[in-house]
Amino acid sequence: MSTTTPTGTQVHLRRGDVTAQIAQVGASLRALRVSGVDVIAPYPLDAPTPACSGVVLAPWPNRVRDGRWNDDGTERQLAVTEPKLSNASHGLLRFASYEIDQTDAAATLRAAIVPQTGYPYLVDTSVSYVLTASGIEVEHTLTNRSATPAPVALGTHPFVTIGDVDPHELVLRIPALTAFETDERMLPTGTRPADEALRAGIRLGDVDLDTGFADLIRDDDGLVRHSLTAPDGRRVTLWQGEGFDYVQVYTTAAYPGQSLAVAIEPMTAPADALNSGRGIRRLAPGERWTLRWGVALS
Repeated sequence: MSTTTPTGTQVHLRRGDVTAQIAQVGASLRALRVSGVDVIAPYPLDAPTPACSGVVLAPWPNRVRDGRWNDDGTERQLAVTEPKLSNASHGLLRFASYEIDQTDAAATLRAAIVPQTGYPYLVDTSVSYVLTASGIEVEHTLTNRSATPAPVALGTHPFVTIGDVDPHELVLRIPALTAFETDERMLPTGTRPADEALRAGIRLGDVDLDTGFADLIRDDDGLVRHSLTAPDGRRVTLWQGEGFDYVQVYTTAAYPGQSLAVAIEPMTAPADALNSGRGIRRLAPGERWTLRWGVALS
């Protein structure tokens, strides 16, 4: 059954003992449970999405300095949606109401990025959520409907957990070689080697992160795998496929209902990419880009 809430219609999926809930607004993956255990940190039904939880971030993830960017020689000005830090934040679909198609165990949500202040391009987007035996697989598409090439990037913002364990005791592993250094506005100023302890695994309660990472280590099958591991050996793995070459990791004690929460955010480009060009893809007219990621409990 679907209900109307501050985040729109709620999509409920089930496959055996795996269930998920997706919000229409932002196409947010707002809950995922495997065998009765939360692996995506849920948030209250009667409130707007906290901390961009689970939202699709397009046509750019993270931040754009002052909302200004150079579009192949043309200066553009986006709306400043993070006034505290004077940035344009997390794209143009965060508050969009998506069109929904669903079956019992899968759903596809669609929304268009329409030409607007600071972004004069028409880009169709979709995100498909498909339950698996141990979690969920997600596929995004971006299709340029403009008459000229459209600069795009994409990210997503899931908060991952093992819900019956004290989150401070979970071990976080991020297989990255490079970390971004940032200024007081959370914009990149350079890079440094990533902490080796993150690659080996570090207790979540011992880190405080709002950090972007690059030079991700892919396994033989081409996937990057991040993980949270419980003391009893259970593990939640978030994987990201080809094209997702960056990740942002954000820890917070302010997430509703959680003493500590961590977002592991696959991204195709880092912060301020519309200015640096790093990770930005210019889709030709009619060109389609497909990206995949997923979460599983083992």
